[in-house]
Amino acid sequence: MNIEQTITHASPEKWTEIELLPEWDEEFYDVYTAKKFGKWHMLKTLKAQYKDDPEYQSMIRKEFDVRYNLTHPNIVIITDFEDVPGVGLSIITDDVYGHSLRKLIDEHSVTPAMIEQLRHDLLSAIDYIQTHHIVHRPISPERIYFTEIGGKLKLIDVGFDQRGNLEPAETSEDIYNYGVVLKEAIDSMEEKYPLLQKIAERCTHPNPRMRYRDVSDLHLALERRSSNRLYLLCIIFLAIMSLVLAWLNSPYRPQPPEKESIENVSSHDNDLSMTEFKKQ
Repeated sequence: MNIEQTITHASPEKWTEIELLPEWDEEFYDVYTAKKFGKWHMLKTLKAQYKDDPEYQSMIRKEFDVRYNLTHPNIVIITDFEDVPGVGLSIITDDVYGHSLRKLIDEHSVTPAMIEQLRHDLLSAIDYIQTHHIVHRPISPERIYFTEIGGKLKLIDVGFDQRGNLEPAETSEDIYNYGVVLKEAIDSMEEKYPLLQKIAERCTHPNPRMRYRDVSDLHLALERRSSNRLYLLCIIFLAIMSLVLAWLNSPYRPQPPEKESIENVSSHDNDLSMTEFKKQ
C-alpha cells in the first residue's frame, strides 16, 4: 500500500452531520450546518425550485464573488464555494450558529451586553458594507445573530452586488433600519435606555433630512457626543488661542526689564564685587 492509499483510507468523510436549519432559511436559499473534515461550517444553497434555473445559479455565483473578499469581525465570512453531496452548489461560510435577534427579542432575552454590541459592532458592520459599496438587503433583527460560542454579533445575508457608489437614499435607509432594530431590542427589555431611545427615534424620523446625516454622525451620537459639540469645542479653543495671542501683543502683557535697569544692576554687582576684593 503506497502513501496516497494510506492517506485516503485514513481520512474521514469530507462532509458530515449535515442538518437543515429551517429558521435560517432565506427567500431563495436553504441554510445548513455541517462539518467539513470535522470542523463546523454553514452551507447556503438554492432552494429546490431554483437549483436548475440559470438565472438563480448566476445569482448565487455573483453573491459569492461579491462577498468572498469581505473581511469584518461582525460579518459572516465566506470561505468557499463548492458542490456539496446531497445539498448542491453551496456558499460555505464560517460557523455562526446561534440565535437571531428576532428570537431574542420575542423571548425577551436581549441582554445589556447585546445592546452594547448593537451600539458598536452592528454600526461598525454597516459602516464597512457602505464603505465597500455593497448593495444589501435591509438590516433587520432576522439578519443579526449572536453566536452560540462566544456570543459574538454576526450580520448574515449581507449583500448580493457591488457598485461604484451607494445612493444617499440607501445609506439613509440603513440608518432608518438601524433605528428600528435598536428600538425593538430596547423595548423588549425592562432596563431603560433614554439616550438610545432618543437616538432610535431620530434614526426613524419620517423625514430623511431629520435623521443622522451618515454613519459617522450616528456613531458620534452613540458615543454621547455630537458633531455640533465637537465644532463648538474647536471654536472655543480657537477663541481662547486668539485671546492669548491678542494679550501677548497688547500693552498689558508682561514687559521685560529695561536695558538701563539691567546695566545699573550689573554695575552695582560689579561695585560690590570690587569692594569685596579690596577687603580681601
